[in-house]
Amino acid sequence: MAVSIQHANEAKSNADRELAAHFEPKSLRTFTPTQAVLAKSAGVYHWTPEGRKLFDFSSGVLVANLGHNPSAWMQKFAGYMGWSDTPWRGRDEYFSGLPLTAYNALTPIETQASRRLAELLQSRPGGNRLQHVMWAASGSEAIQKALWAAMARDRSRDMIVATRFGFHGKKGLAGAVTGSEIDRERDPRVRFIGFPMKECADVSMRDQPFDPEPYRLELDALKHQFGRKLNVLITEPYIGGGGSYHPHKPYLQTLQKFCRDNDIVFILDEVQSNFGRTGDMFAFETYGLEPDIVVLGKGLGNGVPVAAAVGLTSLFGSLDYGEGSDTWSANPLCCAAVLATLDEFARGNVLENCRRSSAILERGLVKLKELPFVAQVRGEKGGMVWGVEMRDHAGKSAADWANAVVLTCYRGEGNLGIHLLGPLAKKVVRIAPPLVITEAEAQQAMELMYRVLAVCV
Repeated sequence: MAVSIQHANEAKSNADRELAAHFEPKSLRTFTPTQAVLAKSAGVYHWTPEGRKLFDFSSGVLVANLGHNPSAWMQKFAGYMGWSDTPWRGRDEYFSGLPLTAYNALTPIETQASRRLAELLQSRPGGNRLQHVMWAASGSEAIQKALWAAMARDRSRDMIVATRFGFHGKKGLAGAVTGSEIDRERDPRVRFIGFPMKECADVSMRDQPFDPEPYRLELDALKHQFGRKLNVLITEPYIGGGGSYHPHKPYLQTLQKFCRDNDIVFILDEVQSNFGRTGDMFAFETYGLEPDIVVLGKGLGNGVPVAAAVGLTSLFGSLDYGEGSDTWSANPLCCAAVLATLDEFARGNVLENCRRSSAILERGLVKLKELPFVAQVRGEKGGMVWGVEMRDHAGKSAADWANAVVLTCYRGEGNLGIHLLGPLAKKVVRIAPPLVITEAEAQQAMELMYRVLAVCV
């Protein structure tokens, strides 16, 4: 049995941690020094069973972009499901409403969600190619389906190009294009190319000149080696799980041009960056791209598990009946969540609020570099995701400092703390609150973070 993490003055939380350790394997979750137990959530806050209030600086891994349990979203969600208090024809053991599952059948809510999502994407700069929606139950599953579609267009072209140190999933082809060639035994069809990490190691480097030529030469070498065998290239707009690296626009545009020039499908994995994280609705807008397929997830359902690959009709038409199906895709529950999310963004103030609060958060994060154990801050200007990288200091490793930051912020001051996930790449702490965090909340959170971390020096 795994040993549970325990914290002083958290009897109720500690009991839940012990139960989890007794009945669940530790592999079910990633490591974090806090293992927070969340009793309830609202807006940008969580509460522990002991009543401690925590700023949510993870959004459940960039999922709750609209905050937790927003009332307008919840009302829309229930309305789309058709839930009511009226039993069905006197049968008090049933309520009327849409089915929770509709495998191999259509519901009006599915077709409505597909139409509205495709129309939204096509209305954005760079969304011209995003025509057909292939639903999935998770981001990695949607990646898998996007790759299947790309490979099916010409089954004699079986080579996949992926950018190094991205995270696309843990299973199947999604796992095969994750990380780099040295991580594990790889699918022989996958080849990796460099991602500019040194060139985008801190927000201070945003305006520095960037030369994409080395990356273009790397692509040309692959073309020389494999020629027409190259079929598809997949990348994230920014590296997320690998340490939060946000590239200059010419890098991604170089990848896209290579794909266009060589009839290679360009897949942009926006599972974690969609719906506002880069300051625009979609990251392809931020970076001036026009992907053949974009993969969406996380914030798409604001907490309900749903994902989608959206792309050229001709690509998805390469798959026959059943080749992209599964039990949970396009179920009414997910489609209702997507429609409620689209409604909230259509109200027009989410991105504007995000950009205002973003400036406050970034100033506060940059100020953390005054602390000797903070090395770099990376993120999107006007967006709502950053990585704060630690350095070795005072006999402690960068990894130790990263864990200390997570734990110190959780403990906070008195009844108020900050919830963070375990470090990325062992030494990078991700900052990603809901987009709806107000300017006042952002200021309060950053002041709290600086005060508690300054004591660590």
